[in-house]
Amino acid sequence: MSEAQKTAGRQDAGPSTVTGVDRFFRITERGSTFGREIRGGFATFFTMAYILVLNPLILGSAKDKFGEQLDPVQLTTATALVAAVMTVIMGVGGNLPLALAAGLGLNAVVAFQLAPLMSWDDAMGLIVLEGLLICVLVVTGLREAVMHAIPQPLKQAISVGIGLFIALIGFVDAGFVTRIPDAANTTVPVQLGSTGTLAGWPMLVFCVGVLLTIGLLARKVRGAILISIVAMTVVALVINALADVKTWGLTTPEWPDRIVDTPDFGLLGQFSLFGAFGQVGVVTVVLLVFTLVLSDFFDTMGTVVGVSAEAGLLDEDGKVPGLGKVLLIDGAAAVAGGAASASSATSYIESAAGVGEGARTGFANLVTGSLFGLALFLTPLLTIVPLQAAAPALVAVGFLMMTQVRHIEWDRYEIAIPAFLTIAVMPFTYSITNGIGAGFLAYVLIKTVLGRAKEVHWLLWGTSALFLVYFAIDPIEQLLGV
Repeated sequence: MSEAQKTAGRQDAGPSTVTGVDRFFRITERGSTFGREIRGGFATFFTMAYILVLNPLILGSAKDKFGEQLDPVQLTTATALVAAVMTVIMGVGGNLPLALAAGLGLNAVVAFQLAPLMSWDDAMGLIVLEGLLICVLVVTGLREAVMHAIPQPLKQAISVGIGLFIALIGFVDAGFVTRIPDAANTTVPVQLGSTGTLAGWPMLVFCVGVLLTIGLLARKVRGAILISIVAMTVVALVINALADVKTWGLTTPEWPDRIVDTPDFGLLGQFSLFGAFGQVGVVTVVLLVFTLVLSDFFDTMGTVVGVSAEAGLLDEDGKVPGLGKVLLIDGAAAVAGGAASASSATSYIESAAGVGEGARTGFANLVTGSLFGLALFLTPLLTIVPLQAAAPALVAVGFLMMTQVRHIEWDRYEIAIPAFLTIAVMPFTYSITNGIGAGFLAYVLIKTVLGRAKEVHWLLWGTSALFLVYFAIDPIEQLLGV
């Protein structure tokens, strides 16, 4: 786009206002446009909107120590509220196209590991403590220092690993890949579809969606990912109305009876900061908080680096711009999630879908956050997008992030082996944290074996020691009798 065109576009929308917003978010400076930012914000929302269904499902299906369950409607409200507020704060304060919401994996820990040991209020109190501790690590500079201590090739491997991981999430969410239930009598843990073949209308929606997305990407069509999501949602609505579809999974694409619903804020503030200490004891609480912090710490690290790298925002040293603010906001999101009983909120790798649409600044977050805000009242309407229509975007983004593999020097084993483990372990264990831990440990070990231990930053030594504890947490708990 020429400078004249840019200027004309600004004048159309009001020169002083647009110029001020452009300057604040550095939209033109980062090679983006308002159109790309808006499309990116929509794309990120639609690839994240599933959390409005999934988080209440996971937390609402579990019981605490006293047999109590959380209300699904209140959980939906809390999930949308935290996502809306923290995503906007990240956009304004961190100026990255990095949306936040309740973290998958962390919510499962809360539901199935914490809640059975204590009350829901106590479990959410531990999430608040975890978030506060992360904020302390950020303020002291330790969290940022750890990120800067990571060698650039490992950062690139983290991005590639996340690409494979997010593609796998897309395949699994759509049902294209499923876990074989009878693992004892089979030779592989996963398979194609639910029976080894692809069947059903929902699967057709996903497959056509993948083909449409990659076709649009190959032709470099603007808005390719968002066009695919909207188009396949319309197709899914038509199919669901005309065909006999047994199940679409979590979200059925059907026009709701009512568009507007009243939000229920009953869960806000329902947490006990120190109640867990009386329920399970100090040692157990420390171990539980340690596990939460480590998972949140490195999931966020991988996500921030991966999304920033894909957006081309890393500087020549591989550092994320304004990293301190970004990490502090992410820590505050964990506090907000616990305080609202929505579980720990964290940066979402699905933000890469928005980056794939061209988003490069926090302005995209204003769009995504606004849509989550609307979801407080329009949940019936905004959750009609089935996973089969949104998941192709994750597969496409996986490809885009995978392209960074070309920067890794595969003929240098000291880098190649840790990079390989980082890339492989993420999708194979369904965890960003596990992949980063495997890569760190391998890197430290190989440097030591080669007699070059002094080249390893002392923070990597300390972090790797923590990962040893993380991977060996079960035998450690047995030794301590907890």
